[in-house]
Amino acid sequence: MQRLRKYCHAAEHKPSLQTDRVSLRELGSTPLEQLVQQVSLMVSRFMPTQRAKEPHHIIPAAWRPTHISADTFFQNKHGFSLRTSGLFGLPTFYGQYQSPHSAVCSELRRSPVWIQHCGFKTLSSSRIGRLGYRRGPETGSTLDTDPVEVMKLKNIPKNQQDGFKTGFIEGFLKSQDFSRTQTRRFRLLLLALIGFGIYSLVSSGNIQVVSNYEADTTQMSKVTFDHVRGVDEAKDELQDIVDYLRNPSKYTVLGGKLPKGILLVGPPGTGKTLLARAVAGEAGVPFYYASGSEFDEVFAGLGASRVRKLFKKAKAQSPCVIFIDELDSVGGKRVDSPAEPAHARQTINQLLAEMDGFIPNQGVIVIGATNMAELLDKALIRPGRFDVQVTVPIPDVRGRMDILDWYLSKVKADPAVDARAIARGTPGFSGAELENLVNQAALKAAATNRPAVTMTELEFAKDKIIMGPERKSAHIDENKKTITAYHESGHAIVALYTQHAMPIHKATIMPRGMTLGHVSMLPEDDRWYQTRAQLLADMDVCMGGRVAEELVFGRDNVTTGASSDFDGATRIAEMMVTRAGMSDALGVATCADPRRQSPERQAAIEREVGVLLKDSYERAKRILTTHSEEHRMLAEALLSHETLDAKQIQSVLKGRL
Repeated sequence: MQRLRKYCHAAEHKPSLQTDRVSLRELGSTPLEQLVQQVSLMVSRFMPTQRAKEPHHIIPAAWRPTHISADTFFQNKHGFSLRTSGLFGLPTFYGQYQSPHSAVCSELRRSPVWIQHCGFKTLSSSRIGRLGYRRGPETGSTLDTDPVEVMKLKNIPKNQQDGFKTGFIEGFLKSQDFSRTQTRRFRLLLLALIGFGIYSLVSSGNIQVVSNYEADTTQMSKVTFDHVRGVDEAKDELQDIVDYLRNPSKYTVLGGKLPKGILLVGPPGTGKTLLARAVAGEAGVPFYYASGSEFDEVFAGLGASRVRKLFKKAKAQSPCVIFIDELDSVGGKRVDSPAEPAHARQTINQLLAEMDGFIPNQGVIVIGATNMAELLDKALIRPGRFDVQVTVPIPDVRGRMDILDWYLSKVKADPAVDARAIARGTPGFSGAELENLVNQAALKAAATNRPAVTMTELEFAKDKIIMGPERKSAHIDENKKTITAYHESGHAIVALYTQHAMPIHKATIMPRGMTLGHVSMLPEDDRWYQTRAQLLADMDVCMGGRVAEELVFGRDNVTTGASSDFDGATRIAEMMVTRAGMSDALGVATCADPRRQSPERQAAIEREVGVLLKDSYERAKRILTTHSEEHRMLAEALLSHETLDAKQIQSVLKGRL
C-alpha cells in the first residue's frame, strides 16, 4: 500500500501521464482478486480520473515529450498490444507468451488511474542549433554528439546510465529480431496460400492442363499418300496400318494382331510428319497428335496426367491413331542421376504403362517420330510397344527426281526443266530441302520478271543453298582472278582426263560464300560405295588446283587456296589406309583411331598416307603438263565468261567457244 501511495503521489507531479481503462477479471487466485478489488476501490475514492482536454503535461523550458512509450517494444513498433483479439493477436502466432506476473502488471496498467509512463525525449528542433548539435550530412536528423554527452544533457544520474544504454540496446535488438521473424513467417504463409490457390484452380478444372489433341479432319483429309514422295518403303508400311483400320477383320481372321506402335526414324526433313498426316487423311478414324514437348511441365505430375487424359480420350473412340512427334523429348533414357530426380521420370513411366501395361491397350495405334532413336529408352522401343521401326531415309536420285517433279508441278515451270540434272546435283538433299530449292527458284524467277521457272533459276537456287549467295560486291583484282581461273581450270582438266573421275557439271570463278570459285562434278547415279580407282581419281582432282598454280606461276607463287583440297585428299588417303584396307604395306587391318596405335604402326600409317598423296600429286602434274594448251584455253574462257557448264567446257576444248 505504501508503494501504491508513492506511485499515486508521483502521478500528481509527473508530466508524462496516461489513462488506460481495463477490467480486472482475469487475475490469479481468489485472495489476490479480492486484494485488487479493494485497492481499486480505494484508488477510485482518493484518485481523480482523467478529464477530457485537461492539460497534464508540464513541459520544461528546454525539453518537450515527442513520444510516450508503451509497456512493450511490440506495441511501440506495431501500434497494438499482443492481447488484440483475432487470429493474428494470438500469442502463438507471434511466438511470445506472458508470465502470470507480467499479466497482472499489464492489467494494473489498464486500471482507470493516472499512471506515469517512461518516455524517450529528444530536444525540440528549435533548441538543436542553440545547444550546439549538428545534423548529419546524409539523413539530416542524426546528432553528431557522443552518447555520454547526450546522457549528461538529459541529466541522467550516473548510476542509471549503464542501465539506460543496456536497456535501450537490448530492446532495439529484440525488436529487430522479432521483425525479421515476422517477415519470414509472412512470406512462408503467403507462399503457402499461393500454392494452395493454384492447386485448387488446377484440381477444379478452371485451368486447362490438357491441349485439344484431336486433329482437324477437314484439314488432314487434304493430305494423302499421293503427297508422300521418295520414301516408298515407309509409305507401304503405313498403308497397311490404314488398311487395317478400314477393314480390321481381314487381318484378325487368322489370329494375327497388328503392331501397337510404329516408330518412324530418319534425318530431319525426310517426311516423317508428312507420313503421319497422310495416315490421318486416309484412315477415316479419329486421329490424335501431340508433340513430345507438350508433356513437359514445371509442376511434377502434370506430364503424366496429360498422357493419361490423351489415352483415355483415344480409348473412348477406338480404333484410332495417336501420333507423337519428337518422341525423344518425352521418351529419353531414364538414368539414376541427381540431375534427373524421380518425379522427372513420371511422364515416360506413364507412357510405358499406357502403351503396354497391366491393362491391355486395344484399338489404339501409336505412331512416334524421332531423328534420334539412340536416345530412346529401351523399354519404350521393345516389342509390344513400338513393334515396328520404319526408317525414313534421305531419298536417292530417283526419289529426288520424284520429289522435284511433285513440287515443280505446283509452280509454273518451263517444260525444258531437267529434273534429273537437278537431282544428280543435289546428293544428300532431303525432301524439305528440295521443296526449299524449288521455292527459291520460283522467287528468283519472279524477281527477274521471268514468265516461268527455268534451269537458270534452279541452278542459282542450288548453288545458293550449297555454297551461299553470290558475293557480287567483293572486289577481286585481275591478278587474283587469273590465279583463280587457272586453279579451277586445273581441277577441270584433271577431272576430264582421269578415267574414273565424276563428270563435270559446271566450273565458275564467281565468289560464293567463302570460296572464290569451284568446279561442280555430278555422279551418274548415287554412289553406295566407291572403288579404289574412284578414290584415287578423287584425290587426283583435288591435287589439280595446286599443280596448276605451280606449273603456271612457279613454286614460289603458289597460294593457300588449295588448303581445303589437301584436306579432302588427306581424308580419302587416311580412310583407304585405316578403314578400307587398301594399303599394300598394312594389309586389311583397320584402326578406328590411329592415335591409339603403337608408335611403329602410327609411323607406318603416316608413310602410307604420304605415299598415296605424293603419287596422286605426280599423276595430276603429268596430266596438266600433257594438256597445258587445253588448260590455258579453259582458264581464258573462265576469265571471259566466269561460269561454264559441261557443254560449254567441251566447246572450249574443241575451239568452238
